[in-house]
Amino acid sequence: QVQLVESGGGLVQAGGSLRLSCAASGSFVRINIMGWYRQAPGRQRELVASITRGGSTNYADSVKGRFTISRDNAQNTVYLQMNSLKLEDTAVFYCSASALNRWSAESNYWGQGIQVTVSS
Repeated sequence: QVQLVESGGGLVQAGGSLRLSCAASGSFVRINIMGWYRQAPGRQRELVASITRGGSTNYADSVKGRFTISRDNAQNTVYLQMNSLKLEDTAVFYCSASALNRWSAESNYWGQGIQVTVSS
C-alpha cells in the first residue's frame, strides 16, 4: 500500500505563486510516474502535469509556461511550482503516483486532495 500526502495549497491572489508537494510512503519497490491532477467544481478531473522517474515531463496546454513539475526520487516526492496563477486555476489538486510492488505489479494511487484557491 502507498500513501500520498500533499501539502502547500491555500489561497493566493491572481498572479501569485504556490508550490505543492506530495510525498509517497509505504510498501513499494519503486515509484514510476508521478503527477498532479485537478478538479474544479462541476468539472471532470484533469491532468495538470506528470513526470517520469527519468525526468520526462508532460503538461496540460493551459499550464504550459506557468507550472513546473519536478521530483526527488530519493525522497519519493513530487513538486508542482505554480506561477502566474489565474482565477481558473482554482481547484482541488490531487497527487498521483504509480508504484511497483515486490511482486512486480504496478498500481496507481491518489492523494487526498488539496485546495488551491486563486482570488482576484
